[in-house]
Amino acid sequence: MNLLPDTHILMWAALDPDRLSKAASALMADPHNQVVFSALSIWEIAIKSALKKTDFDTDARQLRRGLLNHGYAELPITGEHAAAVYDLPLIHKDPFDRLLIAQATVEGITLLTADAKIAKYPGPIRKV
Repeated sequence: MNLLPDTHILMWAALDPDRLSKAASALMADPHNQVVFSALSIWEIAIKSALKKTDFDTDARQLRRGLLNHGYAELPITGEHAAAVYDLPLIHKDPFDRLLIAQATVEGITLLTADAKIAKYPGPIRKV
């Protein structure tokens, strides 16, 4: 199964694995699963880190390099992903999260999230 962690799950996996749920840890550690990260998450981290948001206090470049070095694949943002945001119901207004949901839907990748609002969307989303 292909897994796309949302930005928080991605950061916890890389920087503070004790914050991950047992379900998230197990799914991401399963060698049968391919974990991918979105370029969007790196962009979100860079923006929020530059704004001095405390829960995004990390170097986006170093995080990206570490993820690639640990076997994560990078998912680019495409026009198809951006256009698919239009089809999403307005359950959640965060533009970063909405694009992650669209990417997961378009690509058929399971989005992992701890966010109850994101989990309300239809499609390949799993609350962990």
